Amino acid sequence: MKSWIIFFIAALGFADMLIWLDGGIDVEFSSVLYFNVLLISMFFIFFIWRYFKDMKFMKALIPPDGVIEEDWQEALPEPLSKRDTMTNKMLRQVADEYTKRLYDLKATNVIESDYTAAWVHEVKAPLTAMKLVIEANRSEPALQKIELEWLRVHLLIDQQLYISRLPSLESDYVVENSNIHQLVAAEVRELASWCRQKNIAIEFEEDREVVTDSKWCRFIIRQVLTNAVKYSPAGATIWITTNVMASGNVVLAIKDEGPGIPSHDLPRLFDKGFTGGTGRLHNAATGLGLYLAKTVADKIGITLTAQSEIGQGTTIQLTFTIGNEFDSVLT
Repeated sequence: MKSWIIFFIAALGFADMLIWLDGGIDVEFSSVLYFNVLLISMFFIFFIWRYFKDMKFMKALIPPDGVIEEDWQEALPEPLSKRDTMTNKMLRQVADEYTKRLYDLKATNVIESDYTAAWVHEVKAPLTAMKLVIEANRSEPALQKIELEWLRVHLLIDQQLYISRLPSLESDYVVENSNIHQLVAAEVRELASWCRQKNIAIEFEEDREVVTDSKWCRFIIRQVLTNAVKYSPAGATIWITTNVMASGNVVLAIKDEGPGIPSHDLPRLFDKGFTGGTGRLHNAATGLGLYLAKTVADKIGITLTAQSEIGQGTTIQLTFTIGNEFDSVLT
Protein backbone atom coordinates (compact mmCIF):
# COMPACT_ATOMS: atom_id res chain seq x y z
CA MET A 1 0.00 0.00 0.00
CA LYS A 2 2.80 2.44 -0.85
CA SER A 3 0.33 4.71 -2.66
CA TRP A 4 -1.60 5.22 0.63
CA ILE A 5 1.55 6.32 2.45
CA ILE A 6 2.57 8.66 -0.37
CA PHE A 7 -0.95 10.15 -0.52
CA PHE A 8 -1.03 10.77 3.27
CA ILE A 9 2.42 12.44 3.27
CA ALA A 10 1.49 14.56 0.24
CA ALA A 11 -1.88 15.59 1.77
CA LEU A 12 -0.27 16.53 5.09
CA GLY A 13 2.46 18.49 3.33
CA PHE A 14 -0.13 20.28 1.20
CA ALA A 15 -2.13 21.22 4.32
CA ASP A 16 1.00 22.57 6.05
CA MET A 17 1.95 24.58 2.96
CA LEU A 18 -1.57 26.00 2.70
CA ILE A 19 -1.50 27.12 6.34
CA TRP A 20 1.94 28.70 5.86
CA LEU A 21 1.07 30.53 2.60
CA ASP A 22 -2.48 31.66 3.46
CA GLY A 23 -2.18 34.89 5.39
CA GLY A 24 -5.82 34.67 6.52
CA ILE A 25 -5.06 31.62 8.62
CA ASP A 26 -3.45 32.67 11.87
CA VAL A 27 -2.13 29.55 13.62
CA GLU A 28 0.74 29.21 16.02
CA PHE A 29 3.70 27.11 14.89
CA SER A 30 3.38 24.93 17.98
CA SER A 31 -0.25 24.20 17.09
CA VAL A 32 0.74 23.16 13.56
CA LEU A 33 3.51 20.97 14.94
CA TYR A 34 1.09 19.38 17.42
CA PHE A 35 -1.41 18.80 14.61
CA ASN A 36 1.25 17.09 12.44
CA VAL A 37 2.55 14.89 15.25
CA LEU A 38 -1.00 13.87 16.15
CA LEU A 39 -1.91 12.91 12.57
CA ILE A 40 1.39 11.08 11.98
CA SER A 41 0.98 9.14 15.23
CA MET A 42 -2.59 8.14 14.34
CA PHE A 43 -1.52 7.11 10.85
CA PHE A 44 1.40 5.11 12.27
CA ILE A 45 -0.96 3.20 14.60
CA PHE A 46 -3.39 2.66 11.74
CA PHE A 47 -0.56 1.48 9.49
CA ILE A 48 0.67 -1.12 12.01
CA TRP A 49 -2.87 -2.42 12.59
CA ARG A 50 -3.60 -2.76 8.89
CA TYR A 51 -0.20 -4.36 8.22
CA PHE A 52 -0.72 -7.21 10.67
CA LYS A 53 -4.35 -7.64 9.65
CA ASP A 54 -3.64 -7.73 5.92
CA MET A 55 -0.43 -9.78 6.16
CA LYS A 56 -2.02 -12.45 8.34
CA PHE A 57 -3.77 -14.00 5.35
CA MET A 58 -0.80 -13.52 3.01
CA LYS A 59 1.62 -15.17 5.46
CA ALA A 60 -0.77 -18.08 5.92
CA LEU A 61 -0.49 -18.76 2.17
CA ILE A 62 3.22 -19.60 2.51
CA PRO A 63 3.83 -23.25 3.59
CA PRO A 64 5.83 -23.51 6.85
CA ASP A 65 8.40 -25.83 5.29
CA GLY A 66 8.47 -24.01 1.95
CA VAL A 67 7.20 -27.10 0.08
CA ILE A 68 4.02 -26.71 -1.98
CA GLU A 69 1.90 -29.85 -1.88
CA GLU A 70 -0.13 -31.10 -4.86
CA ASP A 71 -3.44 -30.36 -3.09
CA TRP A 72 -2.32 -26.94 -1.85
CA GLN A 73 -5.66 -25.35 -2.75
CA GLU A 74 -7.35 -27.45 -0.08
CA ALA A 75 -5.07 -25.96 2.57
CA LEU A 76 -5.82 -22.33 1.72
CA PRO A 77 -6.50 -20.23 4.86
CA GLU A 78 -9.90 -18.74 5.60
CA PRO A 79 -10.26 -15.22 4.12
CA LEU A 80 -10.42 -12.35 6.60
CA SER A 81 -11.65 -9.63 4.26
CA LYS A 82 -13.28 -9.11 0.91
CA ARG A 83 -9.88 -8.77 -0.73
CA ASP A 84 -8.75 -12.06 0.84
CA THR A 85 -11.93 -13.69 -0.46
CA MET A 86 -11.16 -12.50 -3.98
CA THR A 87 -7.56 -13.74 -3.67
CA ASN A 88 -8.78 -17.10 -2.37
CA LYS A 89 -11.23 -17.42 -5.25
CA MET A 90 -8.62 -16.51 -7.84
CA LEU A 91 -6.13 -19.05 -6.45
CA ARG A 92 -8.73 -21.81 -6.55
CA GLN A 93 -9.60 -20.96 -10.14
CA VAL A 94 -5.93 -21.10 -11.07
CA ALA A 95 -5.57 -24.47 -9.30
CA ASP A 96 -8.63 -25.90 -11.06
CA GLU A 97 -7.38 -24.71 -14.44
CA TYR A 98 -3.91 -26.09 -13.74
CA THR A 99 -5.35 -29.46 -12.66
CA LYS A 100 -7.50 -29.65 -15.79
CA ARG A 101 -4.58 -28.89 -18.09
CA LEU A 102 -2.37 -31.36 -16.24
CA TYR A 103 -5.03 -34.05 -16.57
CA ASP A 104 -5.40 -33.37 -20.30
CA LEU A 105 -1.63 -33.49 -20.74
CA LYS A 106 -1.34 -36.79 -18.87
CA ALA A 107 -4.19 -38.26 -20.91
CA THR A 108 -2.48 -37.19 -24.13
CA ASN A 109 0.84 -38.68 -22.96
CA VAL A 110 -0.85 -41.98 -22.11
CA ILE A 111 -2.43 -42.14 -25.55
CA GLU A 112 0.87 -41.35 -27.26
CA SER A 113 2.70 -43.88 -25.08
CA ASP A 114 0.15 -46.61 -25.84
CA TYR A 115 0.31 -45.79 -29.54
CA THR A 116 4.11 -45.92 -29.54
CA ALA A 117 4.15 -49.24 -27.68
CA ALA A 118 1.60 -50.71 -30.09
CA TRP A 119 3.57 -49.43 -33.09
CA VAL A 120 6.80 -50.92 -31.77
CA HIS A 121 5.15 -54.30 -31.23
CA GLU A 122 3.77 -54.22 -34.78
CA VAL A 123 7.19 -53.36 -36.23
CA LYS A 124 8.89 -56.14 -34.26
CA ALA A 125 6.98 -58.81 -36.21
CA PRO A 126 8.58 -58.07 -39.63
CA LEU A 127 11.94 -57.47 -37.89
CA THR A 128 11.76 -60.95 -36.39
CA ALA A 129 10.99 -62.41 -39.81
CA MET A 130 13.95 -60.54 -41.30
CA LYS A 131 16.18 -61.88 -38.54
CA LEU A 132 15.18 -65.48 -39.34
CA VAL A 133 16.00 -64.94 -43.01
CA ILE A 134 19.36 -63.42 -42.12
CA GLU A 135 20.29 -66.29 -39.79
CA ALA A 136 19.32 -68.85 -42.44
CA ASN A 137 21.62 -67.17 -44.97
CA ARG A 138 24.37 -65.90 -42.71
CA SER A 139 27.11 -67.03 -45.11
CA GLU A 140 26.01 -64.46 -47.70
CA PRO A 141 28.28 -61.37 -47.49
CA ALA A 142 25.44 -59.04 -48.46
CA LEU A 143 23.23 -60.34 -45.66
CA GLN A 144 26.04 -59.85 -43.16
CA LYS A 145 25.99 -56.14 -43.96
CA ILE A 146 22.20 -56.12 -43.82
CA GLU A 147 22.36 -57.76 -40.39
CA LEU A 148 24.31 -54.78 -39.03
CA GLU A 149 21.68 -52.36 -40.32
CA TRP A 150 18.98 -54.64 -38.95
CA LEU A 151 20.69 -54.49 -35.55
CA ARG A 152 20.71 -50.67 -35.61
CA VAL A 153 16.98 -50.58 -36.39
CA HIS A 154 16.28 -53.21 -33.74
CA LEU A 155 18.18 -51.27 -31.07
CA LEU A 156 16.48 -47.98 -31.94
CA ILE A 157 13.00 -49.51 -31.89
CA ASP A 158 13.67 -51.37 -28.65
CA GLN A 159 14.99 -48.14 -27.12
CA GLN A 160 11.80 -46.36 -28.15
CA LEU A 161 9.73 -49.09 -26.50
CA TYR A 162 11.57 -48.57 -23.22
CA ILE A 163 11.11 -44.81 -23.51
CA SER A 164 7.36 -45.28 -23.81
CA ARG A 165 7.38 -47.53 -20.73
CA LEU A 166 9.57 -45.23 -18.65
CA PRO A 167 6.74 -43.12 -17.13
CA SER A 168 5.12 -46.31 -15.79
CA LEU A 169 8.34 -47.96 -14.64
CA GLU A 170 7.09 -48.26 -11.06
CA SER A 171 4.27 -50.57 -12.17
CA ASP A 172 6.69 -52.65 -14.27
CA TYR A 173 9.40 -53.12 -11.63
CA VAL A 174 10.16 -56.63 -10.32
CA VAL A 175 12.88 -57.13 -7.68
CA GLU A 176 14.66 -60.47 -7.93
CA ASN A 177 18.05 -62.13 -7.50
CA SER A 178 19.90 -61.79 -10.80
CA ASN A 179 23.19 -63.15 -12.04
CA ILE A 180 25.31 -60.38 -13.56
CA HIS A 181 26.99 -62.73 -16.03
CA GLN A 182 23.62 -63.80 -17.42
CA LEU A 183 22.44 -60.19 -17.72
CA VAL A 184 25.59 -59.14 -19.56
CA ALA A 185 25.74 -62.27 -21.74
CA ALA A 186 22.21 -61.67 -23.00
CA GLU A 187 23.16 -58.18 -24.19
CA VAL A 188 26.47 -59.37 -25.66
CA ARG A 189 24.54 -61.86 -27.79
CA GLU A 190 22.34 -59.01 -29.03
CA LEU A 191 25.45 -57.11 -30.20
CA ALA A 192 27.38 -60.17 -31.43
CA SER A 193 27.12 -59.34 -35.15
CA TRP A 194 28.38 -55.81 -34.55
CA CYS A 195 31.29 -57.11 -32.46
CA ARG A 196 32.19 -59.62 -35.21
CA GLN A 197 32.13 -56.91 -37.84
CA LYS A 198 34.56 -54.76 -35.80
CA ASN A 199 36.51 -57.79 -34.51
CA ILE A 200 35.90 -56.67 -30.91
CA ALA A 201 36.51 -59.13 -28.09
CA ILE A 202 34.58 -58.99 -24.83
CA GLU A 203 36.31 -60.30 -21.71
CA PHE A 204 34.28 -61.01 -18.58
CA GLU A 205 35.98 -61.46 -15.22
CA GLU A 206 34.27 -62.95 -12.15
CA ASP A 207 30.57 -63.06 -11.49
CA ARG A 208 28.20 -61.83 -8.78
CA GLU A 209 24.57 -61.95 -7.81
CA VAL A 210 22.62 -58.76 -7.28
CA VAL A 211 19.07 -57.84 -6.35
CA THR A 212 17.53 -55.77 -9.13
CA ASP A 213 15.01 -55.75 -11.95
CA SER A 214 16.61 -57.85 -14.68
CA LYS A 215 14.74 -56.30 -17.62
CA TRP A 216 15.49 -52.67 -16.76
CA CYS A 217 19.03 -53.56 -15.67
CA ARG A 218 19.62 -55.18 -19.06
CA PHE A 219 18.41 -51.98 -20.69
CA ILE A 220 21.08 -50.00 -18.80
CA ILE A 221 23.78 -52.52 -19.70
CA ARG A 222 22.70 -52.41 -23.35
CA GLN A 223 23.07 -48.64 -23.55
CA VAL A 224 26.54 -48.81 -21.99
CA LEU A 225 27.69 -51.73 -24.16
CA THR A 226 26.32 -50.09 -27.31
CA ASN A 227 28.42 -47.00 -26.60
CA ALA A 228 31.46 -49.15 -25.84
CA VAL A 229 31.19 -51.04 -29.14
CA LYS A 230 30.38 -47.88 -31.10
CA TYR A 231 33.47 -45.97 -29.95
CA SER A 232 35.92 -48.89 -29.72
CA PRO A 233 38.38 -49.22 -32.62
CA ALA A 234 38.50 -52.39 -34.71
CA GLY A 235 40.29 -55.23 -32.95
CA ALA A 236 39.80 -53.71 -29.49
CA THR A 237 38.72 -55.45 -26.29
CA ILE A 238 35.90 -54.51 -23.94
CA TRP A 239 36.59 -55.52 -20.34
CA ILE A 240 33.70 -56.36 -18.00
CA THR A 241 34.60 -56.83 -14.35
CA THR A 242 32.75 -57.08 -11.05
CA ASN A 243 33.89 -56.50 -7.51
CA VAL A 244 32.43 -55.99 -4.05
CA MET A 245 33.00 -52.77 -2.14
CA ALA A 246 33.68 -52.62 1.59
CA SER A 247 30.06 -51.54 2.08
CA GLY A 248 28.88 -54.74 0.41
CA ASN A 249 27.67 -53.03 -2.76
CA VAL A 250 28.46 -54.82 -6.01
CA VAL A 251 30.12 -52.80 -8.80
CA LEU A 252 29.90 -53.79 -12.46
CA ALA A 253 32.52 -51.99 -14.59
CA ILE A 254 32.47 -51.89 -18.41
CA LYS A 255 35.72 -50.55 -19.88
CA ASP A 256 36.38 -49.90 -23.56
CA GLU A 257 39.52 -48.94 -25.49
CA GLY A 258 37.96 -45.99 -27.24
CA PRO A 259 39.34 -42.47 -27.65
CA GLY A 260 38.26 -41.46 -24.15
CA ILE A 261 36.35 -38.41 -22.96
CA PRO A 262 37.85 -35.03 -22.03
CA SER A 263 37.62 -34.18 -18.33
CA HIS A 264 35.48 -31.09 -19.03
CA ASP A 265 32.89 -33.29 -20.78
CA LEU A 266 32.57 -35.91 -18.03
CA PRO A 267 30.17 -33.94 -15.77
CA ARG A 268 27.72 -33.63 -18.68
CA LEU A 269 28.08 -37.19 -19.96
CA PHE A 270 24.64 -38.26 -18.71
CA ASP A 271 22.83 -35.06 -19.72
CA LYS A 272 20.03 -35.32 -22.24
CA GLY A 273 21.19 -34.55 -25.77
CA PHE A 274 24.87 -34.28 -24.85
CA THR A 275 27.11 -35.86 -27.50
CA GLY A 276 30.53 -34.40 -26.75
CA GLY A 277 33.47 -34.10 -29.12
CA THR A 278 33.75 -37.86 -29.68
CA GLY A 279 30.06 -38.15 -30.58
CA ARG A 280 30.35 -35.32 -33.09
CA LEU A 281 33.37 -36.95 -34.73
CA HIS A 282 31.48 -40.21 -35.22
CA ASN A 283 28.36 -38.31 -36.29
CA ALA A 284 26.22 -41.11 -34.86
CA ALA A 285 25.49 -39.98 -31.33
CA THR A 286 22.00 -38.89 -30.27
CA GLY A 287 22.79 -38.02 -26.66
CA LEU A 288 19.94 -40.25 -25.47
CA GLY A 289 21.55 -43.60 -24.63
CA LEU A 290 23.46 -42.70 -21.47
CA TYR A 291 20.80 -40.18 -20.44
CA LEU A 292 18.15 -42.92 -20.52
CA ALA A 293 20.50 -45.31 -18.74
CA LYS A 294 21.07 -42.76 -15.99
CA THR A 295 17.34 -42.03 -15.69
CA VAL A 296 16.47 -45.70 -15.32
CA ALA A 297 19.40 -46.33 -12.97
CA ASP A 298 18.25 -43.57 -10.62
CA LYS A 299 14.75 -45.04 -10.56
CA ILE A 300 15.77 -48.62 -9.76
CA GLY A 301 18.53 -47.82 -7.26
CA ILE A 302 21.65 -48.27 -9.40
CA THR A 303 24.40 -45.64 -9.23
CA LEU A 304 25.89 -44.89 -12.65
CA THR A 305 29.33 -43.22 -12.83
CA ALA A 306 31.97 -42.69 -15.51
CA GLN A 307 35.77 -42.48 -15.54
CA SER A 308 37.77 -41.60 -18.62
CA GLU A 309 40.97 -40.08 -19.94
CA ILE A 310 41.89 -39.04 -23.46
CA GLY A 311 43.48 -42.02 -25.23
CA GLN A 312 42.84 -44.35 -22.28
CA GLY A 313 39.26 -45.43 -22.99
CA THR A 314 36.17 -45.03 -20.83
CA THR A 315 34.92 -47.00 -17.84
CA ILE A 316 31.22 -46.94 -16.88
CA GLN A 317 30.44 -48.33 -13.44
CA LEU A 318 27.09 -49.66 -12.25
CA THR A 319 26.91 -49.84 -8.46
CA PHE A 320 24.19 -52.14 -7.13
CA THR A 321 23.28 -51.06 -3.61
CA ILE A 322 22.28 -53.56 -0.97
CA GLY A 323 18.95 -51.74 -0.56
CA ASN A 324 17.26 -48.60 -1.80
CA GLU A 325 14.17 -46.53 -1.02
CA PHE A 326 12.30 -47.84 -4.05
CA ASP A 327 12.75 -51.46 -2.94
CA SER A 328 11.56 -50.63 0.58
CA VAL A 329 8.36 -49.08 -0.77
CA LEU A 330 7.65 -52.19 -2.84
CA THR A 331 8.30 -54.57 0.04
